[in-house]
Amino acid sequence: EIQQNVYGMKVRLYGDVVYSDFPQLSVGVQHKRLQDSAVAYALGGADENGTDYYLAATKVHLGAAAGFNLVWNVTARATKANQLGLLGFGSQSDDNYDLMFEGSVGVLFNRHLAAGVEYRQKPDNLGLGEEDWWDVFITYIPSKSFNVTLAWAELGSIAGAPDQNGLYLSVGGQLW
Repeated sequence: EIQQNVYGMKVRLYGDVVYSDFPQLSVGVQHKRLQDSAVAYALGGADENGTDYYLAATKVHLGAAAGFNLVWNVTARATKANQLGLLGFGSQSDDNYDLMFEGSVGVLFNRHLAAGVEYRQKPDNLGLGEEDWWDVFITYIPSKSFNVTLAWAELGSIAGAPDQNGLYLSVGGQLW
């Protein structure tokens, strides 16, 4: 069993996702710490914790997709993470930051239903054939405090185990 804690902060630098002519720009940082580093070190990971830095651009285009709202996001992330940090950070031979790109695009059919695709590049620091991730999703948002997402995720090879693909279900909410 592999567990990690993730602490993050994101700050808007400029713009508004809907009302400004240009995308909203934000910068962020995520610090990740493994709770047990045995697997990461056994596979050649250099560290049990690491910090990602990123710049994100997000924009909503009203009525742009056959009359529906279109939302997109592009992110540049500086990272050392192996499998998002689940297998540690960096390696004995490569402990440098890599610049990775992420992107998503979705259609908001109404206030409660969205569908789209996501893509995320990942470095292969450990030489295990770490592949980029992608998914297609549909999200139901009945209220501001509750949502359900169903996705098909293609995660490729993870720690040498091929074809780590399948359904993903997320139920999220908040009390206030």
